Amino acid sequence: MPDKLTIEPAMPADLTTVHDIEQISFPAPWRIEFFASELLAKGRFNVVAKRNGVVIGYLFSMWIFEELHVNKIAVVPEERRRGIADALMDRCFDFAREHEVELITLEVRQSNKGAQDFYRHLDFQDSYVRPRYYPDGEAAVVMTREM
Repeated sequence: MPDKLTIEPAMPADLTTVHDIEQISFPAPWRIEFFASELLAKGRFNVVAKRNGVVIGYLFSMWIFEELHVNKIAVVPEERRRGIADALMDRCFDFAREHEVELITLEVRQSNKGAQDFYRHLDFQDSYVRPRYYPDGEAAVVMTREM
């Protein structure tokens, strides 16, 4: 029997693993308290990907009216390029359709061409560059997808 992948709402019990993934995935990781506050905030769509009950990826986003913004998405290194991020984004798209979201936005480091290519294959378009967006001064490419 193959290992089952599930996408489910993020819960407080998931945050230690989410934070561990965050720390190995980003040069300026969120603190665990940021994730905890996102679980309590209104207008959020936060999910985790689990294999055999173990968190292997996550997507944290916020939405208001017709717009949804993807704040964070990451997958453990050993599970990358296996469709986990696609599955997380597919669930995000389902949520967007269910809530009549018209536009999804996100930022990607200007140097992260792999992530930009990933989002382009999901029909995101480059919208503009935000100079000095990240704490280390790197610019962000703002990408958008109309639903």
